[in-house]
Amino acid sequence: MVAPDHDKERKVSSSDSLGGNTEIENASINRKASLTAPENVDADQLRANINAKIANPLAGFTHAELAQKGEEYARSNTVGNEEDIRAFKLGAILAQDPFRHAEVDGLTPEERAVLSKEIEKKWSQPRLLYLVIILCSTCAAVQGMDETVVNGAQIFYSQQFNISNKNSSRDSWLLGLVNSAPYLCCAFIGCWLTVPFNKWFGRRGTIFLTCTFSALACIWQAFTNTWWHMFIARFFLGFGIGPKSATVPIYAAECSPPQIRGALVMQWQMWTAFGIFVGYAADLAFYHVPDKSGITGLNWRLMMGSACLPAIIVVCFVFFCPESPRWYMGKGRHAKAYRSMCKLRYAKVQAARDIFYMHTLLEAENQAMILGKNKIKELVSVPRNRRAMQASEIVMFMQQFCGVNVIAYYSSEIFLQANLSEISALGASLGWGVINFLFAIPAIYTIDTFGRRNLLLTTFPLMSLCLFFTGFSFWIPSSSKAQISCVALGLYLFGIVYSPGEGPVPFTYSAEAYPLYIRPLGMSLATATTWFFNFVLSVTWPSLLKAFKPQGAFAWYAVWNIIGFFGVLFFVPETKGKTLEELDQVFGVRSRDHAAYGLRQLPYFFKRYIFRQDIEPEQLYEKDQVRHHPSSFSQEKEADQTARV
Repeated sequence: MVAPDHDKERKVSSSDSLGGNTEIENASINRKASLTAPENVDADQLRANINAKIANPLAGFTHAELAQKGEEYARSNTVGNEEDIRAFKLGAILAQDPFRHAEVDGLTPEERAVLSKEIEKKWSQPRLLYLVIILCSTCAAVQGMDETVVNGAQIFYSQQFNISNKNSSRDSWLLGLVNSAPYLCCAFIGCWLTVPFNKWFGRRGTIFLTCTFSALACIWQAFTNTWWHMFIARFFLGFGIGPKSATVPIYAAECSPPQIRGALVMQWQMWTAFGIFVGYAADLAFYHVPDKSGITGLNWRLMMGSACLPAIIVVCFVFFCPESPRWYMGKGRHAKAYRSMCKLRYAKVQAARDIFYMHTLLEAENQAMILGKNKIKELVSVPRNRRAMQASEIVMFMQQFCGVNVIAYYSSEIFLQANLSEISALGASLGWGVINFLFAIPAIYTIDTFGRRNLLLTTFPLMSLCLFFTGFSFWIPSSSKAQISCVALGLYLFGIVYSPGEGPVPFTYSAEAYPLYIRPLGMSLATATTWFFNFVLSVTWPSLLKAFKPQGAFAWYAVWNIIGFFGVLFFVPETKGKTLEELDQVFGVRSRDHAAYGLRQLPYFFKRYIFRQDIEPEQLYEKDQVRHHPSSFSQEKEADQTARV
C-alpha cells in the first residue's frame, strides 16, 4: 500500500488522482495526435498541447506498452547490455508512478526493497550523491569566503591605499567600488559565460574552471599595492564567482531526486553562509599578524589570500564526481547519462526509471524548443517562461535589497561606527557569521515542508522590523552601552530570520523554475540580477551611510523588505514537491489570477491565525496540474477556468 502523503508528491503521475482511466486515455490519445499536428496549427496551440503532455507524459499507457517503450529506448540508444534493457523495461513502468511499485511484476526482492526504502527513508541515498553535495557545498564555501574576507581586510587596505576618509565622497565611492568589483564583473560578464562554459565544458568542467579563477584571483589580491590594482584583481574574481554561482545549483538540482531536491540544492546557500563565517574567522585569525621586512599590511594580505584554500580543494576532487545526467541527455549521450545516473542511485532500475522519465519529458521540451530557436526571445514571449522569469527575478532582486550584504560586507564598519574597537568589531562580525550559518540549517527541512513561498512571506516582514530596529538604535546616545547592544541585537535577529528564508530560497527557486532547454540562460539572468544589485548595494552603502546616517540607510532597506513581501505574495508561486519538469503546470497560472489569489490569502491569514477560525485554505495548484489543458495560451479565459476549477 502507498501512504497518502507520498501519493500527493506526484499527483500528476498517478492515474488514480485524475479521477478515472478513461479520461486519461482520451487525453493521452489527444496529446499523441497533437504532437503530429499539421503545419497550419499555430505555435501557441502546439505549445499548449506539449505542456499538457509534460503534465503527465506516461498517463494512459499499459504496462506492456511502457515496457516496450523502455526497451525501444534502450536498444535505439545502445544503452548497456541485456540486464540494462531489462532495467529499462521495468523502469519505464515505474516512471508512470514510482509510488505504486508494488503493482509492477518482474521486480526482484532486492529491487522492491530499494524502491520502498527511497519512499520511506528519503534521506537514504548513495554515497556518491552525497559526494556531489559535498562538492557543491565546498563551492558555496568558496563563494562565501570570496565575499567576506574583504569585510575585515578593508579596515587596513583602505588606510594603506589612502581611501579611508569617511568624510570624503571620493574615498567613500572608491572604497565601495573596490569592494563591489567582483559583482560588477559577475553582472555584466561573468554570469553570461555560464551558457558557453556549460556547453563547452559541462557542469564539472565549469566548476573546475571557475574555482581555478577564484584561487588565482584570491592570491592576486594579496599582492596588490594600490586601490586600482586591487580593483582589477577583484574584478577578475568575478569570472570565478559568476558562472559558478549559476552552475552549481543547477548541477545539484539535476543530480538530486525530487523528494529531497530542495533540501539538497539549498545546501548552496547554507554552505555559502558557512564560507561567510569562515571568512570572518580568517579576518579575526590574521588580525594580529605583524608586518615583515619589506611587507606592509601582511595581515590583510593573508586575509584576502586565505580564500583560495577551499577553491583549491574543489579543483582537486571535482572530477571524482559524476557529470550531470541531464547535461549528457541534452548532448544526446544517453549511454553516458545512464551510467552517470547509475552512480547516483542504488539500483539500475531506479536509474533506468529516472532516465526514461527524463527522456520522455525532454522529448516534449524539444518539441517546444523547435518552435523558436531564439531562446532569449522565448524567455520573454512564452507565458510559462515569462512567469518563471518574473518570479525568479523578484526573489533574486530581493536577496540583495533585503539588505543582507550590507551586513556581510560592512558589518565591521557598522560595529566600528557603534564605537566598538577594531578587534571587537571583527569578533561581533564573526558572531553574525555563526548565526547566519546555524540558522540556515533548519531550511534543509522547512524548504520542502513549509515551502519556498511560505518561508519568504513569513520572513520578509520580520526582516523589515529587524532593520528598522537596528537603524533606530543609532539614536541611542553613543555614550550608552545600550546602543551597541541594540545594534548587535538587531543585526543578529536579522541574521536569524534571513538565514532560513531569503537566504536559501532564491537560488533553489531559480534553479528549478525554468524548463531545461533555457535553464542555463535563465540561471545566467537570475545570477546576473543578484550580482548586479549586489554591486549596487556594495558600491552605494558607504555613500548612503554618509548621506542618510545609519538610521536612514537601514530604514531604506527595511522598506524594500515590505515591497518584497507583496512581490512574493502576488507573483511568486509555490514550487515545493514538484519535479523540475512538472513545474510547467505551476507556471501555467496567469499572473493576474495568482495576484488575486495572493490578495485573498491576506484575510485568510488573519481569520486562521489571528482570530483562530477553523477554515480551509484555498488551493490554487492542486487541481490545475491535472486539468489545465487549454487548446491555446491565447484563450486566457478558458485557461483560467480550467486551471481554477
